[in-house]
Amino acid sequence: MKQVLVDTSVWIDYFCGGRTSEKLDSLIDNHLVCTNKIIICELFPFLYVKKENELIDVLKVVPEIPLNINWDDLIAYQTNILKNNYKRVGIPDLIILDNIIQNDLVLFTLDKPLLELKDLLKFNIV
Repeated sequence: MKQVLVDTSVWIDYFCGGRTSEKLDSLIDNHLVCTNKIIICELFPFLYVKKENELIDVLKVVPEIPLNINWDDLIAYQTNILKNNYKRVGIPDLIILDNIIQNDLVLFTLDKPLLELKDLLKFNIV
């Protein structure tokens, strides 16, 4: 299986013992999980405030996929999204989508707008 970029929504659910725990545990055990700076920037401030140092340490060892933002691709994605009557997607989510498409990753997310774009933008989800 390909590497799986775990979105912020899944990490938050996981930290709360939610429905993704078993699936994410399996991906972690099989060394398939990765992250990027957008996801880290969304998670770490909250974890720092809550003094969740063990969780921070765990996340620091998750392989990080570099962001090589192609702004023209982001414009093309957003244009395609709007032309097909999907809800507008924020820039951070577009960067995450660009990251998975560029690196041929699988996305693990609970974010409904991202899940709905799977077929339109041709990417894989868990």
